[in-house]
Amino acid sequence: MARRMGSDRNKFRTLWARFCELLTEFYTSPYRGAIARSRRDEDDLFMLFVYAELMGVQNPATYYTLELQPIMLERFHDWHTRMGMEHSPLDDFRCC
Repeated sequence: MARRMGSDRNKFRTLWARFCELLTEFYTSPYRGAIARSRRDEDDLFMLFVYAELMGVQNPATYYTLELQPIMLERFHDWHTRMGMEHSPLDDFRCC
């Protein structure tokens, strides 16, 4: 009896997981194109900023993103460890 109950639970969990996957797919599929387009636009903007700075053109977003610096500094340690750097790559900023 207990074995049958466990089997029924596993079937229910499997069906429930599949139902959740299908429901997620149903809601997200119409927006795939918009999400891909948005990601491509963000990548293009990032490349523009990187290459412009490489060529010596000042980044116009610097002034507007200064207010984000405290938020980014909190996440800096996690970022550089994820990138495989044991210590901070910045000479003036030690977080470890």
